[in-house]
Order: sequence, then structure tokens, then C-alpha cells
Amino acid sequence: MKIIHSLIFFVLLSSSLLGQEAFPNISVKTLDGKTTNSQTIINEHPLIVMTFWATWCKPCHQELNTFADLYDDWKNTTGVEIIAISTDDSRASSKVKSIVSGNDWPFKVFLDDNGDLKRALSITNIPFLLIIKDGKIIHKHIGYTPGSETKVFEILKNNSK
Repeated sequence: MKIIHSLIFFVLLSSSLLGQEAFPNISVKTLDGKTTNSQTIINEHPLIVMTFWATWCKPCHQELNTFADLYDDWKNTTGVEIIAISTDDSRASSKVKSIVSGNDWPFKVFLDDNGDLKRALSITNIPFLLIIKDGKIIHKHIGYTPGSETKVFEILKNNSK
């Protein structure tokens, strides 16, 4: 009986530890072309919503515009930082800065114009959302439908300090 209890405890402990995934260490660019490191970005904030998007992706724009509207409330309630990572290649990345300023997005935007971060995270479809807590990925979501931000906010509230 003790063996069964020990085995159950080990399985539960293992599954809870495996539920968090370490974030890769990859170079990305700021909108002004400076190179920075993904680890530096995520180490600046204990709780992050990171969404991967592209200039041609309409659901991505919907998600980011919704996040822009909710940003102040989310930040005040949970302390979250929203980070948007453009997956546009180097030819299209020149459009990113004008889209960001045209939409007046209040959060940080970075460029993954060679796709290294996207590949490291095995992202195949966008929009792709991650919630990162203390440098570990705690939630992933593919796609955007209006209203899905409610679930994101619940996860943020449950994981804020």
C-alpha cells in the first residue's frame, strides 16, 4: 500500500513539474532594430502575456487591439506585461512599426524576423499566446475568438502575486 501511495505522489509531483516549460534563450529585435535576448525580456517581469502575430493576420490584430483596450486594467490588477512578437519575415517587418504606431498599442513589440523564436517554441499557427510566470510557460493558446481574453484574464488573476 505504501508503494502505491508513493507512486501516486511521484506521478502527481512529476506532472505538476512538467506543466511548466522553460522559455528558450533566443535573440529578437526591438522596433528600432537593436538586438535583445528573449531571456532578458521575460526576466524583466514575473507575469507576461506573450502573443505571436503577423501584419497580414486579421485575428492577430483583433487580439492585439482587444489587449490594448484591456492593458491598463490587466496591469493594475495583476501586474502583467504584454509582449507582442511579430513573426513577419525581414521583407515584411518594415510594416510592423507603422502598424504598431497606427494602432497605438501600449505594450512592447519585438521582431522575430528570422523565425528563430517561433521555431524554438514549435509555433505553427498564429495568433499564438503564451502566459509566462517567473520565466516558465504556464499556458499556451492557438487562435483568437472574441471573448477568449476572459479566460486569459482569469489565468492571470490566479497567477498574480
